[in-house]
Amino acid sequence: MLQLSTEQVRRVRAHCQWLAQRAQHSPTAVVRQLCALQAQEWASAQLAIQARSKNITQAAIQHAREVDRSIVLSWSLRGTLHLVAADDLRWLLALCGEGVIRSTRRRYQQLGLTEAIREAALEAIIAILGREGALNRAELAVALGEYGIPVAGQAIHHLVRFAALRGLICHGPECAGKLTFVLLEEWLPEIAPAPADPLAELARRYLIACAPATVKDFAQWSGLRAAQARAAWAAVSVDSRGVTTADGEALMRADQETISQAEASLRLLPRYDNYLLAHKDRRFIISPDHARQVYPGGGLIRACVLVNGEAKAAWKLEKRRKGLCVAVSPYETLSAAELALLEVEAESLGRFLMANIELQIVSG
Repeated sequence: MLQLSTEQVRRVRAHCQWLAQRAQHSPTAVVRQLCALQAQEWASAQLAIQARSKNITQAAIQHAREVDRSIVLSWSLRGTLHLVAADDLRWLLALCGEGVIRSTRRRYQQLGLTEAIREAALEAIIAILGREGALNRAELAVALGEYGIPVAGQAIHHLVRFAALRGLICHGPECAGKLTFVLLEEWLPEIAPAPADPLAELARRYLIACAPATVKDFAQWSGLRAAQARAAWAAVSVDSRGVTTADGEALMRADQETISQAEASLRLLPRYDNYLLAHKDRRFIISPDHARQVYPGGGLIRACVLVNGEAKAAWKLEKRRKGLCVAVSPYETLSAAELALLEVEAESLGRFLMANIELQIVSG
């Protein structure tokens, strides 16, 4: 069995995630490659696409989501907001939606959202959006309140999430800087055929984006029950190759080649980037000495500078009088070559944001 070093694992995973070499990929191609792009922060999701595509613009992402509607923003895997290809959303919801709803029942009870109230909310949401069209969350909450549906606190969040997981609504256009909700059947009227074996297809797509990986990696990423994850993994193992990593035995697709040497790469990864959460064991990304810089706890995942698949620094955007500043705080000293790549990456980000970008290295 082929044995991969930690460095090789990094390079292969960065390559699979389209973080090794930036090409002229469309937003839809990026989302499809990743199967589901983490998007609980809409600004971070857009930066994740930018990190994987050459000369991409925010306008192109907006066009793909709102005009072509080839990608759609909604809750799916693990009950988390993701961008997915439009023709993938319905079969992904059929696979994972009810499981997420079951796992949320205790929270529904805490909020007083009984099954009867949730079902009444679904009927009301369909009527409201069918009549009014796209509404943001605050507007939808007011309208639901008029139907006598409880919407205080976290209730409105869980009601719209429930409706999305049931395949009734998704996010629609961005209006006045706020995301809206629309009826899924009106936003995406064409229903694409589901894969013959959705479980196997999800595992296949995961391996395309995240190999080498273990069944534990896949189970955590997908949010499926352990038995489902094992069944999916068994289905894809037939045409996959086994490899050994520091995490133990893992799988790669048979058509994937290991990458022992590749051109140096540096990317500004946003918070909650797929690369940072696609595997259960994340020691390949960052040394234990600096792990809390990226994974401080409480579900937070911070932005980082990725060099050849390894997190080497923290970064954040700061507003300045004449534009924006990329403030980089290295965990350890960056080499001259890495600083040169960082300059190029900051310039690329500036073009994406259509802003003047200043790069600042923050020591200590």
